Amino acid sequence: MRNYSTVLKIAPAFLLAGTMLQAQTTDTIDSPRERQIEEVVLIGYGQRKKSDLTGSIVSVSAKDFNGGATSPEQLIQGKAPGVSITGNGGAPGAGSTIRIRGGASLNANSAPLIVIDGVPQDFSGVSGASDPLSLINPNDIESFDILKDASAAAIYGNRASNGVILITTKKGTAGKLRVNFSTVASVSTKMGNADVLEADAYRAFVNEVGTESAKALLGTASTNWQDLIYQEAWGTDNNVAISGGIKGLPYRLSLGYNEQNGIVKTNEFRRTSVGLNLNPKFFDNHLTVNASFKGSFTDNRFPDGGAINNAIYFDPTQPVYMDDQRFGGYFEWLNSDGGLNTVSNRNPLGLLNATRNVSSVYRLMPSLQLDYKLHFLPEMRWNVNVAYDYSKGYGSNYTNGFSGAGNGFHNVGPYEQEKKNKLFETYLNYVKTLSALDTNVDLMVGHSYQDFFRDTPAGQSIRTNATTGETELTPFRRYADNLTLLSFYGRAIFTIKDKYILTASLRRDGSSRFYNGTTDNVWGNFPAAAFAWKINEENFLNESQNLSTLKLRLGYGITGQQEVGGTYPSFARYQLSNDSAEYLFGDAFYPMYRAEQYNPFLTWEKTLTQNIGLDFGFFSNRISGSVDVFQKDTEDLIAYVPEAAGGLSNYNTKNVGDMVNKGIEVVLNFTPVKTENTTWDVNLNATHYTSEITSLSDQVAADFKIQVGGLSGGVGNNIQAHTVGQAPYSFYVYKQLYDTAGNPVPGAYADVNADGVVNDSDKYFYKSTTPDALFGFSTKVTHKNWDFSTSLRAVLGNYVYNNAASNSSLASLRTNGYLQNVYSTTVNYQFPQLNLWSDAFVEDASFLRMDNLTVGYNFGELFGDRSNLRVYGMAQNVFVISDYTGVDPEIFGNIDNGFYQRPKVYSLGLNFQF
Repeated sequence: MRNYSTVLKIAPAFLLAGTMLQAQTTDTIDSPRERQIEEVVLIGYGQRKKSDLTGSIVSVSAKDFNGGATSPEQLIQGKAPGVSITGNGGAPGAGSTIRIRGGASLNANSAPLIVIDGVPQDFSGVSGASDPLSLINPNDIESFDILKDASAAAIYGNRASNGVILITTKKGTAGKLRVNFSTVASVSTKMGNADVLEADAYRAFVNEVGTESAKALLGTASTNWQDLIYQEAWGTDNNVAISGGIKGLPYRLSLGYNEQNGIVKTNEFRRTSVGLNLNPKFFDNHLTVNASFKGSFTDNRFPDGGAINNAIYFDPTQPVYMDDQRFGGYFEWLNSDGGLNTVSNRNPLGLLNATRNVSSVYRLMPSLQLDYKLHFLPEMRWNVNVAYDYSKGYGSNYTNGFSGAGNGFHNVGPYEQEKKNKLFETYLNYVKTLSALDTNVDLMVGHSYQDFFRDTPAGQSIRTNATTGETELTPFRRYADNLTLLSFYGRAIFTIKDKYILTASLRRDGSSRFYNGTTDNVWGNFPAAAFAWKINEENFLNESQNLSTLKLRLGYGITGQQEVGGTYPSFARYQLSNDSAEYLFGDAFYPMYRAEQYNPFLTWEKTLTQNIGLDFGFFSNRISGSVDVFQKDTEDLIAYVPEAAGGLSNYNTKNVGDMVNKGIEVVLNFTPVKTENTTWDVNLNATHYTSEITSLSDQVAADFKIQVGGLSGGVGNNIQAHTVGQAPYSFYVYKQLYDTAGNPVPGAYADVNADGVVNDSDKYFYKSTTPDALFGFSTKVTHKNWDFSTSLRAVLGNYVYNNAASNSSLASLRTNGYLQNVYSTTVNYQFPQLNLWSDAFVEDASFLRMDNLTVGYNFGELFGDRSNLRVYGMAQNVFVISDYTGVDPEIFGNIDNGFYQRPKVYSLGLNFQF
């Protein structure tokens, strides 16, 4: 992809190459419309036939999952319109950032609520784990149901502003013993290197433009530091599942072991998991029991985070090693007195091998759900759900003093955290068909209690002089906090003549986050309503031979947001001061209690969503899809903003404004070929949305800009801002001026406001992190025993600030006592100093990526009845086409600081069932 036009030319070639999201009928394309066994979709505290949905919900089941996933969200990447999943980096277990319809918040958490088997999850992880979802084995997951609009999500009220993802795990079925064994072996490689100069080109450049002192520092080696820190990484993923039924007790027991090495040396990830589901029925099937246990144990070794950046900038003319053994034998920049140059780059390989940051994390999730159909009133069900989610992470970060990283001091930084989340939930559900009115009534009312406890024990870090052995201890105190959520909710669904469906729900939530000594702001009300009209069931269409589905959906609802910074942002409290703010009494220093910043007026952030959708299907749903148009209006936006002088701090968390987010989503599924031996399924989804901050409250000035988007190259610098009339996270930069040859003029920017002076007032908003359009397209072809599938994604209008390039200039060649490599842009631009706020570094990073390519062969009943063996080869992150000059155009937050790149993964696997 060289530009938009190229992508638009490429994309249609793949429109016939997508994978069907939903189950397709087995009828021939010219068969009459018939009643089919319908897919059932979770809606939160219940389930509905897909044809009876009134909200915007997309369901992705196991048959449509992406292969090779090591974390649950990777299973559905690119599969659902309006759902953006961006990896947090290429480290195993790093997880991803999920946004549904662009999110609806500024400083508050914009992640969707994730509910696993009816248990809402904590938004935050635990110390020692990069991502809490990485603790769940993807092989145990049966389906995802994604509630996108408020009419569907409002039943989860205070946590649903950014959508809800319902994850259902696999369960046993009654019958004979079945065993499923799968194993995958993989090798991962890097995508490429950052665009810095190689040794000979760097020597020539320094000799051309460098100072005499810089030239004298040049070495004679040719070292590719990026190649040195990366490796071919091997991995394996093994799973066994045993299922069946013993005297009416369906069960499923699963065991999994996943081991991956990262493509950056010293990076390791190991996960052992166990899952047990028991699903018996009692009292003539009136009582259904779902008892489950999920457990995982994860070991991690994290690489030194600075190694990647240092590998980009370290002088390529220097050798890897030197004779001085003070630093483990690795080359380091020294001062004239022979000591370590503390302001220079560090040897990246030395950083990796001198650091040992390891962690272990346990997670145990037992749950019990009882569903009782009353004997004396079988239309009424009583559901009780109790669950406990316990996790504990602990580890230590050790730096060797005999290294450039330690600089004479061994450092040990232990850490530990424990989390205990409890859930008690119960609801009554009454379903009755009123024959006289030809109406089905579905009524539900319930109560939920969820408690989150987090405890960080006291401890101490240890600093030891590597030469003398003298030790310094720095204690840190225990910190514990507690969050409680109380909820009451109800929903009514009326289905009239199987053509008209009305849904209404109300949830009332209380959060301890907003307790300020009174309950004024604790409670929030979150109503929703929706209507669906099955147009194809009308008499004038009922006999149509070609039309299978035509349904209009209208939705309206309000959802809430309470995931703000800190657990007690509204409550006046005192906390012990740290060791840098102690008071001297006599010969000793003592901590003192001091007041913490708080806002007693802080309240819910609320999002009103309106949705219009049309579902369609033709030829027994051989062709099907949907179109949704939506608008989300968020008020009382929560942001961390400056505070007037005289308070406890210069900043505070406040409700500061409003934002609107609107867009359109399209899904198209079709089956061009379906014969006895061959099936070809196709899926395409596309999303376009825009976001704009529409107002800021009188607590801040009308033209106030909330600075965000921290960058390298200085302390406290930001490249993005929030302000009225702009999209959130817009880049706030100077307009670069260019000479007649098209080269940027160093330090020359446009006088945007024409006042004759170029200063901060001339910064302007240029692009944002909101792309113009998202596309997902995939295909699956089966022919006899062969299968082929591929998944691709495209993002247009994706702009990234290349901080790795902007942090490079001729100043890198004129530093005190050391040299630093430069980006190729530095050779072209020749900026004498850093030009961090030049819009020249905001690059078009539109891309087309092939996420997955799989070819498999099914040997069938190779070992007798009920057995099956499938062997397959798979490639992930196969290619990326983009004009972006960095390694990878897909970066969450759209600021490229030289992040841990995603690997290319090549796998060989088999799946054996008997």
